[in-house]
Amino acid sequence: MELTGYIASLFIGISLGLIGGGGSVLTVPILVYFFHVEPVLATAYSLFIVGSTSAVGAFQKVLKKEINFRVAFIFGLPSLITVYLIRMLLIPYIPDILYSSNDIVVYRGTLTLVLFALLMIGAAIGILKPQRISRPKLPQAQGLILLGVVVGIVSGLLGAGGGFIIIPALIFYASLDVRAAVGTSLLIIAVNSLVGFAGDLLHHPLSWKLLLVVSSLAISGTFAGHWLSGKLPGEHLKKIFGWFILLTGAFILMNELLF
Repeated sequence: MELTGYIASLFIGISLGLIGGGGSVLTVPILVYFFHVEPVLATAYSLFIVGSTSAVGAFQKVLKKEINFRVAFIFGLPSLITVYLIRMLLIPYIPDILYSSNDIVVYRGTLTLVLFALLMIGAAIGILKPQRISRPKLPQAQGLILLGVVVGIVSGLLGAGGGFIIIPALIFYASLDVRAAVGTSLLIIAVNSLVGFAGDLLHHPLSWKLLLVVSSLAISGTFAGHWLSGKLPGEHLKKIFGWFILLTGAFILMNELLF
């Protein structure tokens, strides 16, 4: 199972290198099901793996001048503050048993995986069927700040980078082209994730060997993702990835609720 997990870790980076997001929704399931990491701890590990992998991708985008630092600051600052506060002040104090009655017991780990499965399904739908939405009546800066807080909540609670929210937001609200949106998204994800992970350092025992090996494989995958993006039709790859995420999310949901 661990060997399969190491192979699957490559796809974290491939996704980030290919479409600038999606890697985080793979990381937690890989850690839980292949490496048997407890779900809440897996969200902490995910922040480090996705953060370090995104940082490498962001550096590549800096060299290509495909990052808008002003937009990254406006969007990223409220986001990283939110994710740090959630990881530092909220997550450690959530009890393992959230609800208990004679017939029903709700565990924190199970709820985390159910929410993550729903997040995967939502992300897959967004990838497969992008929806046009009417523009909210908010100025650009206020809209970016509000969406930054939303991404911070998602990252803090579930260990997800939120690229599937960030990239459309940057295109829609900040009027960035796709390349700049992907590069700016990678920078925001990297900073958010690593700051969030810093909030976990005092609360969780960490397996640095596992973290560094999986991160190294994911980082290697980013180069494969960049190579694939230049060789294969991007829209076809996005659809394949979208269906993969959808089926994985459905499997996790059924596994946690029915078995």
